[in-house]
Amino acid sequence: MSQNIKVIPRYGSSFKDKLYLPAIYDGVKVTFKHLFNNLNDSNSIDTLEYPQEQPRDITNRYRGLHRLTHRADSSIACVACFMCATACPSNCIFIEATARNDGHDEKMPKTFFIDTLECVFCGYCVEACPCDAIRMDTGIFSLTGNKREDFVLSKEQLLANKGAFGEETCSARD
Repeated sequence: MSQNIKVIPRYGSSFKDKLYLPAIYDGVKVTFKHLFNNLNDSNSIDTLEYPQEQPRDITNRYRGLHRLTHRADSSIACVACFMCATACPSNCIFIEATARNDGHDEKMPKTFFIDTLECVFCGYCVEACPCDAIRMDTGIFSLTGNKREDFVLSKEQLLANKGAFGEETCSARD
């Protein structure tokens, strides 16, 4: 029983490689090169005076703050199916369902909360929603507050958020 074994030499065994000094020197050399270039021509540095100047490169695929959509008749599109809460890896969506009496579906959310401090903004809730009721297209990328309760968004706050890229109503079944 003969096996062909290929022996690969291990790199970094020389004294020069073990010292790491040449690699550190190369890194410091690159850093100082950038530093001196930026000091000589500070107008070429691309900066953004945030929050006075907002970013202009946010595309419609950007996952910003959540929002709930409305139907064409301005009723809430969510049917409280709990698919978004089930798909959420961080368990930050809390829904309580109630009976619906507007003739569209049998359920609607009585309460709908998203804890944005727990949210990882992965977008799984948007992908899981069969009604296109939840979206992350508000264009809001910074959320500030003074206490934890400011970061827990209620159903009313989510319905008040508008889409930054056009379409306001859901495109799924009506």
